[in-house]
Amino acid sequence: MTTLRMAAVAAEFGRDLEEDFQIAERLIKEAREEGVRLLALPEACLGGYLLSLDDSTELDEGPPALALDGPEIRRLASLAGEMTVVAGYCEAAGEARYNSVVCVTGDGVLGNHRKVHQPLSEDASYASGDRFHAFDTPVGRIGMMICYDKAFPESARALALDGAEIGVCVSAWPGSRTNAAASLEEDRWKRRFDLFDRARALENQIVWLSANQAGTFGSLRFVGSAKVVDPGGEILADTGVAAGVAVAELDVAQALETARRSMGHLRDRRPETYDIPTGAVSA
Repeated sequence: MTTLRMAAVAAEFGRDLEEDFQIAERLIKEAREEGVRLLALPEACLGGYLLSLDDSTELDEGPPALALDGPEIRRLASLAGEMTVVAGYCEAAGEARYNSVVCVTGDGVLGNHRKVHQPLSEDASYASGDRFHAFDTPVGRIGMMICYDKAFPESARALALDGAEIGVCVSAWPGSRTNAAASLEEDRWKRRFDLFDRARALENQIVWLSANQAGTFGSLRFVGSAKVVDPGGEILADTGVAAGVAVAELDVAQALETARRSMGHLRDRRPETYDIPTGAVSA
């Protein structure tokens, strides 16, 4: 039996890139001491997220745009060393900026994903990605997505069909913007965050790591709730709404085999019956 110790982070990151790297370095060091081999840091952990998702004046120049082959990502890879580390950042690509997530080891970049689904006014700050794909890593085949991507079943399904054994979703998921609950534990957007995590793992019968921002930034109050979910949709570790690290150990291959033995959701698909219209659905 070969087990994998993995962890998902809920932590507060801001606009100061050097401070963010100091936080990331501390988290990686602590995870390494715990024997973690796969670590997921939140969306926009390198440079911070947006101050607001409203069409308002509460905007700044946004996070620093970093090149995928630039010194900052090389620095992250150096910190990762023998570990596999996933982290969100603002990607510079020519004139465009993308809300992206990168997977690195000390050997360099293993995979990169540009956020496809953009909530509210996020498209005013970022261009949209156009694909989902899985890739091989030292800890197994991984598929990545960012925050709102997980609200769409097709996102995780595309990764699972591309062979992903582990889905990693990094987020800057806030609490509700209207009728906010006094306690984040009771917040309806937190409940949705948790439901999506469990559903995406269960329907695709994959292991699921969910990292998220914690604390506040601008007008946003993040729900934390980093977690590790098994292929049956059961939560193995969860930070709750506070900052923290959710750590779990699992034999991934055995967990997938057990979950898919009787009712294999990918195996038992009937795609010839899914006559899905491609046109837009009106609100």
